[in-house]
Amino acid sequence: MAETSTQTRTRRTAKLTAGRLYQNRWMLAAAILAVLAVRLFGGASGGFTAATIVALVLVALIAPRTPAARRMAEASARVERSPLDRLSGEKLAAAVAEPLIIFGRDGTVVHANEAAETAFGAIRPPLPVLLKFRAPEMQALIEAVLGGEGTAQTADYVERVPFERVYRVTASAVGRGTGLFVLAFKDQSEARRIDRMRADFIANASHELRTPLASIAGFVETLRGPARNDPNARDQFLQIMQNQTGRMARLIDDLLSLSRLEMKPYLKPGVRVDLRQTVEAVIDSLAPLAAGTGVVIERDFAEGPLEVHGDRDELFQVFQNLLENACKYGQSGGRVVMSMRRSTEGGEPEIEVTVRDFGPGIPDEHIPRVTERFYRVDVETSRAHKGTGLGLSIVKHILTRHGARLSIRSKLGEGSAFTVHFPVA
Repeated sequence: MAETSTQTRTRRTAKLTAGRLYQNRWMLAAAILAVLAVRLFGGASGGFTAATIVALVLVALIAPRTPAARRMAEASARVERSPLDRLSGEKLAAAVAEPLIIFGRDGTVVHANEAAETAFGAIRPPLPVLLKFRAPEMQALIEAVLGGEGTAQTADYVERVPFERVYRVTASAVGRGTGLFVLAFKDQSEARRIDRMRADFIANASHELRTPLASIAGFVETLRGPARNDPNARDQFLQIMQNQTGRMARLIDDLLSLSRLEMKPYLKPGVRVDLRQTVEAVIDSLAPLAAGTGVVIERDFAEGPLEVHGDRDELFQVFQNLLENACKYGQSGGRVVMSMRRSTEGGEPEIEVTVRDFGPGIPDEHIPRVTERFYRVDVETSRAHKGTGLGLSIVKHILTRHGARLSIRSKLGEGSAFTVHFPVA
């Protein structure tokens, strides 16, 4: 339990009293002995003796300190000071992970911590802080706090060099009457990026759902009007409406899958999954799709056990998405190769599962972004193949949960290879 201020004062008073008595111990002892001798041999009364001893103690308590005693008391006081009292402002600023700048009433920098110099370059006293930050919002913020407007002032500041970062800046006085002020920067870049991603995700999901809904609504209106008595048009429109509802159902299923994956914790080592059996099951399930697109699925599996820790259903979904994409988008190559092998190329033992097609390939500039939600290399081709734009994003989330990773190699005109790298436990 923390010590209260009253307890602290009591303890310090007791220590001070004991110190005074200790300082004058010899004089006090000699005086008390003399009084007792007078009592024994001189016949002094007991009351007089007691009063005299009390008076001697009081004199010892109020006697001035000797130089040596003062030095000892000062050393003791330094030890008694709290650790916070012994910290300098510079050390406190250095302990702050975010940029922090201290400046004086004249507007010149007194101190900038290492994080501030890393973020904004060299900031050395006595650099005018208004000269360092020329953005209008920073100028107004600094002038407001120097003008003594009382409460802390805040503003958003964007630093664009060497890359864009967004900060929430707080300016306030340091204590009362110190003549010092502080600028504290809180990096909001990641939060802003997540907000933009959320807004983009909602916009993309809304667009993907709105398009088939608009199509269905248009055909319903046509069927209730001009095509009411046209059997051929009715059958055609109903088929299109069925395709559109199927598209919405797939999109909703993928959205729910992605949401569930993001809410799940990372997997702990436990159940072992036989990758050979899982991949064979995926190939069997997609055999009709491969036959329909004219693609032959070839196997190239290493000998021996190929097992990893994980969730079989989720890994089935990973290879199903990768093989389905290879059959759809690489069908012009006529074949897809599923291979599995052990590898130590990255320095650590891994099991690699590769899905390779021989289709048109992916341009280099698109490869880093193909696992983003709703990102498509070719929108029309993706929609023609009933893609939702979420398959590879789901793959990435599942692999992250398994401590695995996905690498992509592609060359235009020669096809693409998607490789899953599993660590060997």
